[in-house]
Amino acid sequence: MVCFSFAPGLEEGKPQVMDALLKLLRDNAALEPAQLASMLNLTEAEVAERIRGYEQDRVILAYQAVLNEEKLGADGVRAVIEVKITPEREGGFDRIAERIAKYSEVRSCYLMSGAYDLLVIVDGDSLRDVAMFVAQRLATIHGVLSTATHFMLRPYKEQGVLMRPEAGEERLAVSP
Repeated sequence: MVCFSFAPGLEEGKPQVMDALLKLLRDNAALEPAQLASMLNLTEAEVAERIRGYEQDRVILAYQAVLNEEKLGADGVRAVIEVKITPEREGGFDRIAERIAKYSEVRSCYLMSGAYDLLVIVDGDSLRDVAMFVAQRLATIHGVLSTATHFMLRPYKEQGVLMRPEAGEERLAVSP
């Protein structure tokens, strides 16, 4: 793994402190290199080199837009599924989690502490599609003990972005 001198705290494979460039990109990946360079007092070439290095080292994995699917008229559904699994002798939770994460319906998959082991976020065209995914694919995996599916009804905030910022301007009343 390459360690970059421009990224203070970046040890062998483990960024200790997120640098200003990564914070800016996390908050708005659509910023142009010229804008980033101006904000960081760097040249565009320096910014481009740092970004390229982060991409090569898989610190930056992808760039995505946060969409307001309600305005798009999207009819799909999203579900959060709590999954209890039996860890494998050699692979622990990882092998089962990685197998689940490979399904195209799976948007995110996390190892969790608490009452269940994995939190799986799934997209489907309908409630039935998600139910069929759980019943026919997820629940049938060897090592899956149980699932609990919760359908998301409305997003209020997605990846740090308020979905209705005009409604979010009000302050909550403080009562004694």
